Amino acid sequence: MISMAEYIWIDGAKPTQRLRSKTKIVQLGNTDEPTIDQFPDWGFDGSSTYQAKGHSSDLVLRPVNYVHDPIRGHGNYLVLCEVMNPDGSPHESNTRAKLRSTLEKGAAKEDAWFGFEQEYTLFRGRTPLGWPEDGYPAPQGPFYCGVGSDEVFGRQLVEEHMELCIEAGLMIYGINAEVMPGQWEYQIGYRGIDEETPDALTTGDHNWFARWLLYRVGEEYGVNATLHPKPVRGDWNGAGQHTNFSTKALRSPETGRKTMEKYIERLQNKHKDHIQVYGADLHDRLTGAHETCHIDEFRAGPSDRGASIRIPLKVHQEGYGYLEDRRPGANADPYVVAERILRTICDL
Repeated sequence: MISMAEYIWIDGAKPTQRLRSKTKIVQLGNTDEPTIDQFPDWGFDGSSTYQAKGHSSDLVLRPVNYVHDPIRGHGNYLVLCEVMNPDGSPHESNTRAKLRSTLEKGAAKEDAWFGFEQEYTLFRGRTPLGWPEDGYPAPQGPFYCGVGSDEVFGRQLVEEHMELCIEAGLMIYGINAEVMPGQWEYQIGYRGIDEETPDALTTGDHNWFARWLLYRVGEEYGVNATLHPKPVRGDWNGAGQHTNFSTKALRSPETGRKTMEKYIERLQNKHKDHIQVYGADLHDRLTGAHETCHIDEFRAGPSDRGASIRIPLKVHQEGYGYLEDRRPGANADPYVVAERILRTICDL
């Protein structure tokens, strides 16, 4: 069977890496569920993606995960790749490989689950969707989870993106309009489905797939989604990537509360290390206002959306479950966020 495989990878742009993709025609045989090794390695020009010099530009795309392509339809695939050097070692921009390494060094035994609440802002040209070309919309208040053409902007695109994620088999478990007009959120992670594994690599992969689909469907509407953590300066909410995480010990009624206290102490001790890798321009968002803790402060507490680490109310009452790291910016790399959290809580 001849298939179109969209090879997707993360480039070397700084300070924020971007997605790239190109199409390979592959012959996979008569199967609807190929194995990942049926997708061959492929080369690309790293000098055009900030990953190599022109005099030695060949790099390797190594397929590591795939989902069905909901845009091109049955028999076609989206293929996520790691970037490798010609000698087979991971390229320095390959953050997924760094997460794999941390898991192999001992973090995997903790059976950690991750979920990402990915906020983004829709723009048409230089103007957020739904905003007047000159001036500002009404103050924040009615837009979060709002309904109506005067409060919600871009729903058709957002709904189509959600449907594409479901068709692709991604672990999307919700969407909602956010506090600032033109701003939305989707969530990737645990859905309570037995066959799904919300480990760090899988949910990180799924968030990158979902981002690619978001950008791709935006092409059809002439709308671009930005992940900048403060897309509009002033008295407007920024955009984050709140990260929910748990381990086997944190999910256990017997060990949950003691584990929670230990993790929070370790996260506080490494606060500056986390801030350094939680996304560019994070200081514009973590001001202490608009549901954030100040970038130089660490605070944890139940139901506190202004905290660095929020303890969900049910978790606080029952003494086990998961924690929410509210510090990462929307443009943070989910692999980097998960790796840093694992390294801290596992004391690696």
